[in-house]
Amino acid sequence: MSSLRNLLLAAFSFAALSTGAASAEVVGKVGVDWIGNDIIVEAVSEGVTCHVTYFDRSLIDRFKNGNWFEDPSNNSIACRQTGPIEIGNVDLSKDGSEVFRQGMSLIWKTLVVNRIYDKTNDTLIYLAHSRELTDGSAKMSISTIPLYGQNVVWKNGKPQ
Repeated sequence: MSSLRNLLLAAFSFAALSTGAASAEVVGKVGVDWIGNDIIVEAVSEGVTCHVTYFDRSLIDRFKNGNWFEDPSNNSIACRQTGPIEIGNVDLSKDGSEVFRQGMSLIWKTLVVNRIYDKTNDTLIYLAHSRELTDGSAKMSISTIPLYGQNVVWKNGKPQ
C-alpha cells in the first residue's frame, strides 16, 4: 500500500470509527499495470461480510496525471452471510445507515457503504458509492442479503 494511502487511511480512520462505521481489512491487492496502479479488496464483516473494491493510484500515475490527492470513484461490492446475523438498530429511512467509510482523496471524496433494510422483502441492501463534496458520482455497486428463512437475531426486535 502506498505511503500516501497509509497517511490518508490514518487521517480518516478516526472519522470512520467515531461514526460507528465498521473497520475493514485488506484481503487482496491486484496490480493492473506496469506503473503500480492497484485494485484493493477489503473485507468488512458483521455476520455479513462485504468485500469492497476500489482503485488505488500509484505515485507514477499521480505524477503523470497531475491529480495528487484523489483516487477514481470506481467501486464494487459483494456481500454474503458468513456467520450469525445480529442486527441492533436498523435505520428504516430510505437512505439507510452508513456502515463503512474511507477517504479516497485528501478532503473531498469518500468511499461509503450504506446498509438499507427493505422491510417489504425482508432483505438487507448494501450500496457502495462515492460521496464528493462538490460533484456526486454516478458510479455505484449494490449487493443484497435476503433474510427470509435465516436465523437473524434482532437485538431491538424485528421492525414491524
